[in-house]
Amino acid sequence: MTTGGAVYAINVRGHLDDHWAGWLGGLTLTHHDDGTTTLTGPVVDQADLHGVLAKLRDGGITLIALSPINPPAKPDLSGEKE
Repeated sequence: MTTGGAVYAINVRGHLDDHWAGWLGGLTLTHHDDGTTTLTGPVVDQADLHGVLAKLRDGGITLIALSPINPPAKPDLSGEKE
């Protein structure tokens, strides 16, 4: 996936093998002690997000949660005050 768009955290049941990262457009996989995996990364648009979710569904992966991750606010460097 390209940079830009929204960043999401997608929690799924089970520990996914590393090959899933490439198949899902380079999302970062993080395995947790509770037997779940979090996929994190940018998705270009809603169609891209639906594509990722469809791949998980087609692979028989159980979706637990989907959360947008808001980037930190950029500081105002203009020097102007309201």
